Amino acid sequence: MATDYKFEGWLGLDASSADGNMQWQEFEPKPWEETDVDIKISHCGICGSDLHTLRSGWGPTMYPCCVGHEIIGTAVRVGSQVTHIKVGDRVGVGAQSESCLSRKGDCEDCASSNEQYCKKHFAGTYNGVFMNGGKSYGGYATYNRSPAHFAFKIPDGLDSAAAAPMMCGGVTVYNPLRHYGAGPGKKVGIVGVGGLGHFGVIFAKALGADKVVAISRKADKREDALKMGADTYIATAEDQDWVKENARSLDLIVCTVSSSKMPITDYVSLLKRDGTFVQVGVPEDGALTIPAGVLVMNGVKLGGSLIGSPEVIREMLQLAAEKNIQPWIEQRPMKDANQAVVDMEKGDARYRYVLVNEQ
Repeated sequence: MATDYKFEGWLGLDASSADGNMQWQEFEPKPWEETDVDIKISHCGICGSDLHTLRSGWGPTMYPCCVGHEIIGTAVRVGSQVTHIKVGDRVGVGAQSESCLSRKGDCEDCASSNEQYCKKHFAGTYNGVFMNGGKSYGGYATYNRSPAHFAFKIPDGLDSAAAAPMMCGGVTVYNPLRHYGAGPGKKVGIVGVGGLGHFGVIFAKALGADKVVAISRKADKREDALKMGADTYIATAEDQDWVKENARSLDLIVCTVSSSKMPITDYVSLLKRDGTFVQVGVPEDGALTIPAGVLVMNGVKLGGSLIGSPEVIREMLQLAAEKNIQPWIEQRPMKDANQAVVDMEKGDARYRYVLVNEQ
């Protein structure tokens, strides 16, 4: 069945595309299946993953590549086997578009609603390959086609521009906060006050944590972090005694930093006994050192977390609507995506860029 719309978007053709050299071109989406949904894109957040992928930072990228996995738009075509979405619904797609469940797989991760850890198959919303052989293209585009299992109705009370960066950036920190019990009685630290970290502060507060501590290198984000809901701010490059003064004070730390050079031993030293340090940022400049001494002597845990399952994404969106959560975003026209990517790389975003298509 032919459509009366074209799939066009900003394509990275080589590693230089991360420097603002993406090209606007037409592309061929995955072959249509009756479990799919086509989305006319209104908004797409810019994620750090987009930059890593455009420059092949995490490994060779399958160029041409259209990045963007924080997609919001309107369903314009819905497969006959899809029951939770209808044409005209406002929907979103995050960083994952397929797992073995899409072919009625039976891995234990999908069966337990942990599809993001599927052992048999994982197709990202871009730079991935679907089980029907099609290639995945992301949201810096006019339209997106994805399996409907990984598409979500957006609650009426949630603005599209606000919802877009939640689809990856938001759920990446919401998932570990939820999984490790951030809430009443808990003191939570968020390392890095950026696109991910600012969501960490906002969601930790929304989940009812007794104390939220924002941790960053410099003091220039202190005022912003406190406005987001942080109770305390630590500037590690400027507060000389920050480790000593805050040692063994936190129950949970979520680290959003993507650098192998971060002082992970000092961060882990802030945990109480039985506390947990969860890494969500993935460095492309080398491996992290395991802080074995602190882990052993303080009796703490080191873990990691990857995006969130469809179940968790729906839960997060509902919480955001109910609590009127407002991320700090700047909307940029889709036509200016190249400049927005450059500005993102420079660290100018405060704290998430969202690309907007003209309607």
